[in-house]
Amino acid sequence: MGTPLILDQTLYPPDQNLLPFAITDVLTEYIGNHEEPLLHFWQLEHTMILGMKDTRVPHLNAGLASLQQAGMDVVVRNSGGLGVIADAGVLNISLILPLKDTPLTTAAAYEKMLALTQRAFPELSLTTGEVTTSYCPGEFDLSVNGRKIAGIAQRRIKQGVAVMMYLSVNGDQQQRGQIVEDFYHQGLQQAFGTDGYPPVDPDSMTTVADCLASPISIKEATQRFCTAFHPAAQIINSSQWLLENGDLELYQQRINSMIQRNQLIKELTESDLL
Repeated sequence: MGTPLILDQTLYPPDQNLLPFAITDVLTEYIGNHEEPLLHFWQLEHTMILGMKDTRVPHLNAGLASLQQAGMDVVVRNSGGLGVIADAGVLNISLILPLKDTPLTTAAAYEKMLALTQRAFPELSLTTGEVTTSYCPGEFDLSVNGRKIAGIAQRRIKQGVAVMMYLSVNGDQQQRGQIVEDFYHQGLQQAFGTDGYPPVDPDSMTTVADCLASPISIKEATQRFCTAFHPAAQIINSSQWLLENGDLELYQQRINSMIQRNQLIKELTESDLL
Protein backbone atom coordinates (compact mmCIF):
# COMPACT_ATOMS: atom_id res chain seq x y z
CA MET A 1 0.00 0.00 0.00
CA GLY A 2 1.35 3.42 -0.96
CA THR A 3 1.17 6.85 0.61
CA PRO A 4 -2.40 8.17 0.83
CA LEU A 5 -3.02 10.90 -1.71
CA ILE A 6 -4.84 14.23 -1.52
CA LEU A 7 -5.53 16.28 -4.64
CA ASP A 8 -6.19 19.98 -4.18
CA GLN A 9 -7.19 22.59 -6.71
CA THR A 10 -7.82 26.30 -6.24
CA LEU A 11 -10.83 27.96 -7.87
CA TYR A 12 -11.36 26.84 -11.44
CA PRO A 13 -12.16 29.83 -13.71
CA PRO A 14 -15.44 29.70 -15.67
CA ASP A 15 -13.76 28.48 -18.86
CA GLN A 16 -12.55 25.39 -16.96
CA ASN A 17 -15.71 24.59 -15.01
CA LEU A 18 -16.16 21.16 -16.63
CA LEU A 19 -12.72 19.94 -15.57
CA PRO A 20 -13.36 18.81 -11.98
CA PHE A 21 -16.19 16.53 -13.08
CA ALA A 22 -13.99 14.85 -15.68
CA ILE A 23 -11.06 14.56 -13.24
CA THR A 24 -13.34 12.99 -10.61
CA ASP A 25 -14.32 10.27 -13.08
CA VAL A 26 -10.67 9.59 -13.97
CA LEU A 27 -9.76 9.42 -10.28
CA THR A 28 -12.65 7.05 -9.51
CA GLU A 29 -11.59 4.63 -12.22
CA TYR A 30 -7.94 4.97 -11.14
CA ILE A 31 -8.72 4.19 -7.49
CA GLY A 32 -10.73 1.16 -8.60
CA ASN A 33 -7.38 -0.38 -9.58
CA HIS A 34 -5.52 0.68 -6.41
CA GLU A 35 -5.86 -0.07 -2.71
CA GLU A 36 -5.58 3.39 -1.20
CA PRO A 37 -8.49 5.84 -0.89
CA LEU A 38 -8.00 9.37 -2.15
CA LEU A 39 -9.33 12.82 -1.23
CA HIS A 40 -10.03 15.44 -3.88
CA PHE A 41 -10.81 19.13 -3.21
CA TRP A 42 -12.10 21.58 -5.82
CA GLN A 43 -14.04 24.82 -6.19
CA LEU A 44 -15.81 26.82 -8.89
CA GLU A 45 -16.57 30.53 -9.14
CA HIS A 46 -20.17 31.79 -8.98
CA THR A 47 -21.71 28.69 -10.53
CA MET A 48 -24.98 26.85 -10.20
CA ILE A 49 -24.38 23.16 -10.79
CA LEU A 50 -27.57 21.66 -12.19
CA GLY A 51 -28.68 18.05 -12.07
CA MET A 52 -30.20 16.54 -15.20
CA LYS A 53 -33.67 16.82 -13.67
CA ASP A 54 -33.17 20.59 -13.37
CA THR A 55 -32.77 20.85 -17.15
CA ARG A 56 -36.32 19.48 -17.49
CA VAL A 57 -38.15 22.25 -15.62
CA PRO A 58 -41.03 23.41 -17.86
CA HIS A 59 -39.80 27.01 -18.06
CA LEU A 60 -36.06 26.40 -18.38
CA ASN A 61 -35.35 29.64 -20.24
CA ALA A 62 -36.89 31.69 -17.45
CA GLY A 63 -34.94 29.74 -14.83
CA LEU A 64 -31.66 30.25 -16.68
CA ALA A 65 -32.43 33.95 -17.10
CA SER A 66 -32.76 34.29 -13.32
CA LEU A 67 -29.32 32.69 -12.91
CA GLN A 68 -27.81 35.04 -15.48
CA GLN A 69 -29.37 37.99 -13.69
CA ALA A 70 -27.71 36.78 -10.48
CA GLY A 71 -24.33 36.63 -12.25
CA MET A 72 -24.08 32.83 -12.12
CA ASP A 73 -22.41 30.49 -14.58
CA VAL A 74 -24.22 27.18 -15.16
CA VAL A 75 -22.90 23.61 -15.37
CA VAL A 76 -24.88 20.38 -15.74
CA ARG A 77 -23.12 17.67 -13.77
CA ASN A 78 -22.71 13.99 -14.61
CA SER A 79 -23.98 12.62 -11.29
CA GLY A 80 -27.41 12.47 -9.71
CA GLY A 81 -29.23 15.00 -7.60
CA LEU A 82 -30.51 18.52 -8.08
CA GLY A 83 -28.98 21.98 -8.26
CA VAL A 84 -26.35 23.32 -5.85
CA ILE A 85 -24.28 26.49 -5.67
CA ALA A 86 -20.50 26.56 -5.99
CA ASP A 87 -18.47 29.65 -5.11
CA ALA A 88 -15.39 30.78 -3.20
CA GLY A 89 -17.02 29.94 0.15
CA VAL A 90 -18.11 26.41 -0.80
CA LEU A 91 -15.67 23.51 -0.63
CA ASN A 92 -16.34 20.47 -2.83
CA ILE A 93 -14.81 17.31 -1.38
CA SER A 94 -14.71 13.89 -3.03
CA LEU A 95 -13.73 10.87 -0.94
CA ILE A 96 -12.81 8.28 -3.57
CA LEU A 97 -12.74 4.69 -2.40
CA PRO A 98 -11.75 1.35 -3.97
CA LEU A 99 -14.44 -1.31 -4.13
CA LYS A 100 -12.50 -4.27 -5.52
CA ASP A 101 -11.39 -5.80 -2.21
CA THR A 102 -13.76 -3.94 0.15
CA PRO A 103 -17.24 -3.70 -1.38
CA LEU A 104 -19.31 -0.91 0.17
CA THR A 105 -23.06 -0.48 0.16
CA THR A 106 -24.39 2.94 -0.78
CA ALA A 107 -25.15 3.68 2.87
CA ALA A 108 -21.72 2.49 4.05
CA ALA A 109 -19.98 4.79 1.56
CA TYR A 110 -22.01 7.75 2.80
CA GLU A 111 -21.07 6.85 6.37
CA LYS A 112 -17.38 7.09 5.42
CA MET A 113 -17.84 10.73 4.41
CA LEU A 114 -19.89 11.46 7.52
CA ALA A 115 -17.17 9.98 9.74
CA LEU A 116 -14.47 12.00 7.94
CA THR A 117 -16.45 15.21 8.39
CA GLN A 118 -17.02 14.49 12.08
CA ARG A 119 -13.28 13.99 12.57
CA ALA A 120 -12.58 17.25 10.74
CA PHE A 121 -15.11 19.21 12.82
CA PRO A 122 -15.47 17.42 16.17
CA GLU A 123 -17.00 20.54 17.77
CA LEU A 124 -20.02 20.41 15.46
CA SER A 125 -22.98 18.22 16.42
CA LEU A 126 -23.70 16.83 12.96
CA THR A 127 -26.93 15.07 12.17
CA THR A 128 -28.02 13.35 8.94
CA GLY A 129 -31.42 13.34 7.31
CA GLU A 130 -33.20 15.07 4.49
CA VAL A 131 -33.78 18.80 4.87
CA THR A 132 -36.76 19.01 2.54
CA THR A 133 -36.67 22.80 2.05
CA SER A 134 -32.95 22.94 1.29
CA TYR A 135 -31.58 22.86 -2.22
CA CYS A 136 -30.65 19.36 -3.44
CA PRO A 137 -32.26 17.65 -0.43
CA GLY A 138 -31.20 14.08 0.28
CA GLU A 139 -31.13 11.38 2.93
CA PHE A 140 -27.52 12.21 3.80
CA ASP A 141 -27.83 15.96 4.20
CA LEU A 142 -25.55 17.12 7.03
CA SER A 143 -27.11 19.58 9.44
CA VAL A 144 -26.35 21.42 12.65
CA ASN A 145 -29.34 22.37 14.81
CA GLY A 146 -31.68 21.51 11.96
CA ARG A 147 -30.01 23.71 9.34
CA LYS A 148 -28.15 22.11 6.47
CA ILE A 149 -24.44 22.78 5.88
CA ALA A 150 -23.63 20.04 3.36
CA GLY A 151 -25.10 17.60 0.87
CA ILE A 152 -23.60 14.31 -0.29
CA ALA A 153 -23.95 12.33 -3.53
CA GLN A 154 -22.24 9.26 -5.01
CA ARG A 155 -20.92 8.20 -8.38
CA ARG A 156 -19.71 4.63 -9.01
CA ILE A 157 -17.46 3.70 -11.91
CA LYS A 158 -16.26 0.13 -12.29
CA GLN A 159 -14.39 -0.74 -9.05
CA GLY A 160 -14.36 2.76 -7.54
CA VAL A 161 -16.84 5.07 -5.83
CA ALA A 162 -16.66 8.84 -5.43
CA VAL A 163 -18.55 10.11 -2.39
CA MET A 164 -18.98 13.78 -3.24
CA MET A 165 -19.89 16.49 -0.75
CA TYR A 166 -20.39 20.21 -1.05
CA LEU A 167 -19.73 21.99 2.25
CA SER A 168 -20.88 25.57 2.82
CA VAL A 169 -17.85 26.82 4.75
CA ASN A 170 -18.42 30.57 4.76
CA GLY A 171 -20.09 33.36 2.79
CA ASP A 172 -23.72 34.39 2.31
CA GLN A 173 -25.72 31.17 2.43
CA GLN A 174 -28.96 33.14 2.49
CA GLN A 175 -28.09 34.60 -0.90
CA ARG A 176 -27.13 31.17 -2.27
CA GLY A 177 -30.48 29.80 -1.20
CA GLN A 178 -32.30 32.78 -2.70
CA ILE A 179 -30.61 32.24 -6.07
CA VAL A 180 -31.74 28.60 -6.14
CA GLU A 181 -35.24 29.46 -4.91
CA ASP A 182 -35.53 32.06 -7.69
CA PHE A 183 -34.38 29.50 -10.29
CA TYR A 184 -37.13 27.08 -9.26
CA HIS A 185 -39.78 29.81 -8.97
CA GLN A 186 -38.99 30.96 -12.51
CA GLY A 187 -38.42 27.49 -13.92
CA LEU A 188 -41.51 25.90 -12.37
CA GLN A 189 -43.76 28.93 -11.80
CA GLN A 190 -47.12 27.69 -10.46
CA ALA A 191 -45.62 24.19 -10.00
CA PHE A 192 -42.94 25.42 -7.54
CA GLY A 193 -42.21 22.75 -4.93
CA THR A 194 -43.89 19.92 -6.86
CA ASP A 195 -42.84 17.02 -9.11
CA GLY A 196 -39.76 16.20 -7.04
CA TYR A 197 -38.36 19.74 -7.04
CA PRO A 198 -37.71 21.20 -3.57
CA PRO A 199 -39.67 24.16 -2.17
CA VAL A 200 -36.39 25.90 -1.35
CA ASP A 201 -36.35 28.06 1.78
CA PRO A 202 -33.01 29.90 2.20
CA ASP A 203 -33.46 29.89 5.98
CA SER A 204 -33.13 26.09 6.06
CA MET A 205 -29.39 26.26 5.35
CA THR A 206 -26.32 27.78 7.01
CA THR A 207 -22.51 27.67 6.95
CA VAL A 208 -19.78 26.12 9.07
CA ALA A 209 -18.60 29.61 10.04
CA ASP A 210 -22.05 30.50 11.37
CA CYS A 211 -22.27 27.24 13.29
CA LEU A 212 -18.86 27.84 14.85
CA ALA A 213 -19.71 31.50 15.48
CA SER A 214 -16.17 32.13 14.29
CA PRO A 215 -14.54 32.92 10.94
CA ILE A 216 -13.08 29.96 9.09
CA SER A 217 -11.37 30.03 5.69
CA ILE A 218 -11.49 27.44 2.94
CA LYS A 219 -7.80 26.83 3.59
CA GLU A 220 -8.47 26.07 7.26
CA ALA A 221 -11.37 23.76 6.41
CA THR A 222 -9.24 21.95 3.83
CA GLN A 223 -6.45 21.47 6.37
CA ARG A 224 -8.89 19.97 8.86
CA PHE A 225 -10.01 17.41 6.29
CA CYS A 226 -6.41 16.63 5.31
CA THR A 227 -5.50 15.91 8.94
CA ALA A 228 -8.67 13.88 9.49
CA PHE A 229 -8.01 11.86 6.32
CA HIS A 230 -4.33 11.08 6.95
CA PRO A 231 -1.75 13.40 8.57
CA ALA A 232 1.03 11.97 6.38
CA ALA A 233 -0.85 12.07 3.07
CA GLN A 234 0.87 13.44 -0.01
CA ILE A 235 -0.82 16.62 -1.28
CA ILE A 236 -0.56 17.33 -5.02
CA ASN A 237 -2.25 19.68 -7.48
CA SER A 238 -5.00 17.96 -9.49
CA SER A 239 -3.65 19.07 -12.86
CA GLN A 240 -0.14 17.93 -11.97
CA TRP A 241 -1.43 14.52 -10.90
CA LEU A 242 -3.41 14.16 -14.11
CA LEU A 243 -0.36 14.85 -16.27
CA GLU A 244 1.86 12.47 -14.29
CA ASN A 245 -0.52 9.61 -13.48
CA GLY A 246 -3.87 10.05 -15.17
CA ASP A 247 -5.35 8.34 -18.20
CA LEU A 248 -5.37 11.35 -20.53
CA GLU A 249 -7.41 9.54 -23.17
CA LEU A 250 -10.10 8.72 -20.61
CA TYR A 251 -9.95 12.29 -19.32
CA GLN A 252 -10.59 13.65 -22.83
CA GLN A 253 -13.50 11.24 -23.23
CA ARG A 254 -15.01 12.50 -19.99
CA ILE A 255 -14.49 16.13 -21.00
CA ASN A 256 -16.19 15.45 -24.33
CA SER A 257 -19.07 13.80 -22.50
CA MET A 258 -19.44 16.84 -20.24
CA ILE A 259 -19.33 19.19 -23.25
CA GLN A 260 -22.11 17.20 -24.89
CA ARG A 261 -24.15 17.14 -21.68
CA ASN A 262 -23.85 20.91 -21.38
CA GLN A 263 -24.45 21.78 -25.03
CA LEU A 264 -28.13 22.72 -24.69
CA ILE A 265 -27.53 24.94 -21.66
CA LYS A 266 -24.56 26.56 -23.41
CA GLU A 267 -26.64 27.32 -26.49
CA LEU A 268 -29.49 28.76 -24.45
CA THR A 269 -27.32 30.94 -22.21
CA GLU A 270 -25.31 32.26 -25.17
CA SER A 271 -28.37 33.03 -27.28
CA ASP A 272 -30.77 35.96 -27.15
CA LEU A 273 -33.62 33.67 -26.14
CA LEU A 274 -33.39 34.23 -22.37
